[in-house]
Amino acid sequence: MPSRVSPGPAGRSFSFDDIATAVLDDRGIVLRWSRAATDLLERTAEEVCGSSVCDLLAAPSRGRCQGRPRRTGIPSTGRVPLCSRSGHRFEVVFRTVPMEGSSECLVLALPAEQLDMWNQDTALVRALFAQNRIEVAIHGPDLSTERSNVASGVPGGSSGLLGGRLWEVLSPQNADEVESALRRVLDTGVPLIEWEQRVRAPRVPDRQWFLSAFRLEDAQGRPTGVATMLTPTTARQRDHQHLDLLHEASERIGTSLDVLRTSQDLAEVLVPAFGDMAWVELADAMFQGDEPPKLAGAGLWYLRRAAIVSATGSVPSSLLRPGKPVPPLPDPPVLRKLRCGETVLASVQEAREQLGPELAPLFVPEHGHSVLYAPLFARGLLLGAVVVWRTEYPDPFVEEDRKLLTEIASRAALGVDNARRYTREHRAAVALQQRLLPRATSDIPAVEAAGSYVPAVGGAGIGGDWFDVIPLPSLRVALVVGDVIGHGLHATATMGRLRTAVQTLADLELEPDELLTHVDGLVQQLAEEAGPAQRDAVGATCLYALYDPVTRQCAVASAGHPPPVLLRPDGTTRAIEIAPGPPLGVGGMPFEVTNLRLEPGSVLALYTDGLVTLDGQDIEDGVSRLADGLAALCDGGGSPSLDGVGRSLLSRAAEAPSRDDVALLLARTRALPEDSTAVWQFPADPAIVTEAREAVTGQLASWGLDHLAFTTELVVSELVTNAIRYAGGPVALRLIRDNVLICEVSDPSNTQPRLCRARWTDEGGRGLYLVAQLTTRWGSRYGRRGKTIWTEQPLVPAAE
Repeated sequence: MPSRVSPGPAGRSFSFDDIATAVLDDRGIVLRWSRAATDLLERTAEEVCGSSVCDLLAAPSRGRCQGRPRRTGIPSTGRVPLCSRSGHRFEVVFRTVPMEGSSECLVLALPAEQLDMWNQDTALVRALFAQNRIEVAIHGPDLSTERSNVASGVPGGSSGLLGGRLWEVLSPQNADEVESALRRVLDTGVPLIEWEQRVRAPRVPDRQWFLSAFRLEDAQGRPTGVATMLTPTTARQRDHQHLDLLHEASERIGTSLDVLRTSQDLAEVLVPAFGDMAWVELADAMFQGDEPPKLAGAGLWYLRRAAIVSATGSVPSSLLRPGKPVPPLPDPPVLRKLRCGETVLASVQEAREQLGPELAPLFVPEHGHSVLYAPLFARGLLLGAVVVWRTEYPDPFVEEDRKLLTEIASRAALGVDNARRYTREHRAAVALQQRLLPRATSDIPAVEAAGSYVPAVGGAGIGGDWFDVIPLPSLRVALVVGDVIGHGLHATATMGRLRTAVQTLADLELEPDELLTHVDGLVQQLAEEAGPAQRDAVGATCLYALYDPVTRQCAVASAGHPPPVLLRPDGTTRAIEIAPGPPLGVGGMPFEVTNLRLEPGSVLALYTDGLVTLDGQDIEDGVSRLADGLAALCDGGGSPSLDGVGRSLLSRAAEAPSRDDVALLLARTRALPEDSTAVWQFPADPAIVTEAREAVTGQLASWGLDHLAFTTELVVSELVTNAIRYAGGPVALRLIRDNVLICEVSDPSNTQPRLCRARWTDEGGRGLYLVAQLTTRWGSRYGRRGKTIWTEQPLVPAAE
């Protein structure tokens, strides 16, 4: 039958069930045979009893056991080779025990390989428990300590920890975590290898150790507990930790272009991998992006705390908080060495003595025992300092730690200085952008408007988005939104040039499509002036809307720009359907004008695509969300502040990370009352000049503006006379009363009137000069049919 216990099974633990026994008489005849012996030699008791034990030996040794051996011939212990029924040969270790009062003896045998392995296992356990630098413990199923070598060093000696729990050995902050890990080892059998932990052990208190754990099993493979080994970190392991820390510092510090975020990253890298608490203090000028002043001698060093991190997650209230200025410090040796670029290692006693009793609570944490001060030097500038404390960590800082912090601080200083330089350049660019944009709010007769601009986040920074509200003659207004390709100062400069061009062309009172055609030519010229590599990057989109509060008509033209969103007074919204032309700079294609009539109180939203393409959303979905948001913010009756509505709409753009800047212009339309305008049509007859003067005089009287009658009669007489003389008819005359009195004369001619100074011998040429002297300003604009000459007069005479 098969053997239940094979000789020398690998990993087989010792068991009394595996010991084969037999009873021999004084001649070596087998009298009794155990079950274990049957399993070992594959021979039953019936087969063996009555025969000599020498018959069981392997062939080479059988000759020595011939005959009837004397009882004294059986050795008390030794090794002999045996052979099983199947022919397997192996050695056993045996021992004979004489039977009291009898000539018989008891023989006990065990496979030699199994006994050797058991002896090796015992020697290994004895050696482990005898170690002084390795802490070994055996924990039961409930993880209580059953055996440990953390007593006096005696192998297998008892300890005060016996029967204790893990939190009596481990630091309180990680005892629960370690016990959970050991419970997983006990449940799953998966070992825990070199888990770095901070452990409190009697012989070497509170330092970094590697924890390894293995499950213990009985002969049947059932878990009986967990064995743990604690090995201290070595110098080589510390070197690896330092390299890992340097690698993490290189990867993490400097990824942000924000001074505070970079300082926080530096402190978080150092805690808890290097110390228990760290803070970063920077020169006060750094927070504004300016260079810190150069320190001479023992001058004051104006610092501000930028970041502080604690391994426990909470910072003691006594310490200086982030954002607070560092109080004036004395001139201790530590500060002098820092100014010279030296990293300083000090004890808590030295720190307290040099700071003094008043300042020490702000800079010395409770239980702090060792501290490192490292300067942040970059490009010849002393930016600040980083300070690292050890409080719970038992080992004080050593020279290797000082060198490590010096290297980390030198790398971090470049990241901090890069963030400072970016802050300075970004601040200057944003200031330039803001100066190039108009005022945020406008309140003119045609509209109430509010504009907003949000720069792109991250490295993209400011760009070329802009908005504009341009008051035009006859109470009209131009609403403009544009977006220049690219980001940075070149985009801002291009934006400034385009905004100036649009303002100049708008003052000529061109139609929207004609104005965009002129701007398109300017962008093409800018592209030609740029270098070949940048030529394709010059371009822009633009939306131009011209609103007339008298007729309530709005003309819109687009150069590759998203459509405006209209909110009606009844609360409904829609995106205005327009036919966008190509972006500015493409050329060769005309622009189309879309005309619509706006009710008073309508809100027109003009924006750049950065507002409707947040998070990569489709532009149509973005326009729909903008319309819904605009309707929701303006719901509830009344006329909510457009400035507040705009900030609410842009709050989402500020929260969502966007690589594109955003411009938004909201305009609430107004309409001039019908009784504030008067219109007449006259044929091309010189006799009607008198009728025109009488009509104007009567209308001014009904408006209560009799004091303007004389001046207005002269203006109308000159303009109507010139129109009939040089342009023919019909002639249209319109008066508009608002904050000024506007007089318009329209004729079918496209001839531009010119202001000239007549010589004293000339019979004519003084009419337009006279008009210019009698009014505050005048001008002309061209329409689809003919031109219109307009003038403006103040309603209240200027004080003399």
